[in-house]
Amino acid sequence: MSTPGRPEEDHGLRLAPFRGLRYVPERVSSLAAVTSPPYDVVVRPDGLHHLESADPYNIVRLILPQAATPAVRNQQAADTLRRWLSEGVLAPDPEPALYVYEQRSGDLLQRGLIGALTLSPPADGIVLPHEDVMPHVVADRAALMRATATNLEPLLLTYRGGGAETGASAVIERTIPRPPLLATTTEDGFSHRLWSVTDPAELAEATADLSHHQALIADGHHRWATYLRLQAEHPADGPWNSGLVLLIDTARYPLQVRAIHRLLHRLPVADALAAVADTFRVREVPGPLPRALDALAEAAGAGNAFLLAGDGGFHLVDRPDEALLSRTIPSGRPEAWRTLDATVLHAALLDHVWSIPDAPEHIAYIHGTEAAVTQAERHGGTAVLMHPVREEVVRDLARQGVTMPRKSTSFGPKPATGLVLRSLDVS
Repeated sequence: MSTPGRPEEDHGLRLAPFRGLRYVPERVSSLAAVTSPPYDVVVRPDGLHHLESADPYNIVRLILPQAATPAVRNQQAADTLRRWLSEGVLAPDPEPALYVYEQRSGDLLQRGLIGALTLSPPADGIVLPHEDVMPHVVADRAALMRATATNLEPLLLTYRGGGAETGASAVIERTIPRPPLLATTTEDGFSHRLWSVTDPAELAEATADLSHHQALIADGHHRWATYLRLQAEHPADGPWNSGLVLLIDTARYPLQVRAIHRLLHRLPVADALAAVADTFRVREVPGPLPRALDALAEAAGAGNAFLLAGDGGFHLVDRPDEALLSRTIPSGRPEAWRTLDATVLHAALLDHVWSIPDAPEHIAYIHGTEAAVTQAERHGGTAVLMHPVREEVVRDLARQGVTMPRKSTSFGPKPATGLVLRSLDVS
């Protein structure tokens, strides 16, 4: 590889066309009603029930099947997928394609390419992870993918093109004026459009351009780890050697970077605040939530800061004691990593001050601030609201091979799940 930012041709991203599995519009109430956010963004149980009731064929029945045991859940998803295929609810496209995908909401516009990306280990420097993963989540996703033999939702990957309308970007811009395969608007206000690119010359232009680039995993670390695990279980030249991704050139279409918040199920706010009183500054800040988040943003500009909620109020926790940090933050890592809010939260607060194991029965990871606060108030826990990390910090650490604590960032907008799937049984 010539430089960290621009791999040599044929040693960069290898994106291949595939025959997408898509909903047949006439068989569902609407395309919007069968889509879902990514599996780890669905707030359970409320969001899950809402999606299940939206349409009998909502994709959530495949990505988050509900049954008494994991084995039954996965078999249920596989049976459901086979039934939908036999009933003509889902059908494969007639020929392999790369798919141009557009999301729009107000002034926010995102466009990229969906395809089957050849898998590569982190050591190759082609696809860069920036967060650790939880082994039990990877095992769960792998079992589901084995059962269904399908990539059910694309990962979100970013790369830095030159900003000019050449290569993959030129193919995207030439495709947009054509009639799309589908167009829908989901209840969050985002409009979605999808086109197929099948012309050999355009496919060659896009793939040749991408072969010069590396990508950052913006969303989907657990699914990428799942791809790699399953790749090791199958022949190297088969369909399991690649995985479904959406590639976005953030030089043309910058992503938003948000935080992922923590819900501490078994820790009441009063106990959380009492435990940190000697090692952090603690202040109550006025609501409502947007105003409290403004206070968090202001404090985060000066150092580590967290907003605790769940008792009806908002509590700003900042200015950690330096002696606490020196005792709890691992050394031997870049300063940018050691000063991350997520690093301080997990090493100093969760591990040391609160002594909370990083296990599902103790911690939930929630993308929405309102959802985190509502769940904490409903169940007597503590919501720890975070301030987002800048994208350049994430990318710089990833290029150094340094992973951030899991669930440190939320890049978006995320692709809607259910617009195009990739079967590993369809050639």
